[in-house]
Amino acid sequence: MTGGNTGGRAFLIVIDSVGIGGAPDADQFFNGEVPDTGANTVGHIAAACAAGKAEDGRSGPLQVPTLAGLGLGAAVELADDNTDHGLPIPSTGAWGAATEVSMGKDTPSGHWELAGVPVPWDWHTFPNTDPAFPDDLTVTICEVAGTGGILANRHDSGTAVIEKEGARHLKTGWPICYTSVDSVLQIAAHEETFGLDRLLQLCADIAPTLHAMKVGRVIARPFLGDPETGFKRTANRRDFAIAPPAKTLCDYVSEVGRSVYGIGKIGDIFSMRGINQSTKGRDNKLMADLHRLAAEAAPGSLTFANFVEFDSEYGHRRDVSGYARHLEWFDRELAVLLPKLHPDDLLIVTADHGNDPTWIGTDHTRERVPVLCHGLGARALGHLQFTDVAASVATHLGVPYFGEGKSFI
Repeated sequence: MTGGNTGGRAFLIVIDSVGIGGAPDADQFFNGEVPDTGANTVGHIAAACAAGKAEDGRSGPLQVPTLAGLGLGAAVELADDNTDHGLPIPSTGAWGAATEVSMGKDTPSGHWELAGVPVPWDWHTFPNTDPAFPDDLTVTICEVAGTGGILANRHDSGTAVIEKEGARHLKTGWPICYTSVDSVLQIAAHEETFGLDRLLQLCADIAPTLHAMKVGRVIARPFLGDPETGFKRTANRRDFAIAPPAKTLCDYVSEVGRSVYGIGKIGDIFSMRGINQSTKGRDNKLMADLHRLAAEAAPGSLTFANFVEFDSEYGHRRDVSGYARHLEWFDRELAVLLPKLHPDDLLIVTADHGNDPTWIGTDHTRERVPVLCHGLGARALGHLQFTDVAASVATHLGVPYFGEGKSFI
């Protein structure tokens, strides 16, 4: 597949976990023993705001006029027949709702499929038991870390586990190892007492063992603090992800000599394959990088961004007000960003899965995601596949593309 545009740029922005409900297979995915049927991240946040149930640090109905103008409200209705969101429907963008086929509601599955590669295998996950990890894996971690044991060894949330285990970690020097319903092994350690470089090397060294098991990611989760003042995770997280099994959109763009800029954890998710430059940091720093690239990105380039704090700070913590505040922050930034784009640029705002903060449990929720486009005029795109995003970006950029999906351009 090829297109005709060689100068216009593409900006693919993943607002992590901002789902819109309606996944046809949601009954096959669970939080605890409760299926994800009926989960709707945007719809339920908007309804909570309208009902005055999201008043911490903000007030009133959800204010996202830029996203609504691109078609967010219409996408929510298309995805889930949800009309109780209170978002404006008239749209100046092209909008649709995308459905995932990969059998996972995790970060690699969503991003790979958005980049044209559905996951061809079932991810390995660890049981919700205590301990969660098999003995041979625990032995391997201890041998590589040079410690007499590990802490946690169970399903837990990242902020809770360091509060529970942080003091013991400082005393023993043992890494805190935990997981979730996702295909992941997370290792938390104190940046100063354990050492950031040591933590990153530990994760890098054991990642091949986990990848051979078809565990999607090993995540380094450094933190600082002490029992008296509390513990807080730092921005030095790093994901060691299994490599995609086929060429992705990033590969197709880079192979013809175009620049691919990764913002946030994109470089980690794709193991830096096909990515020329990568920046990391908190979402506010990443937004500054995105604004900079709107001015500086090379002709014909792809900027691929992930804003993770929707998911990590608010979705997993079931913080409805915080999630709403972050959506409103993003919307204000997007309003400033759009006028900076060139007339022949394409910007797509989408997501990789859901994480409904009104839902039971603390894990992701299986949902459709919005596909909101600036640069294609105002029109309905209808129901899409995740892979259609990759095909469409390739068409816009005019690069050969032989992955899955159908262009909506």
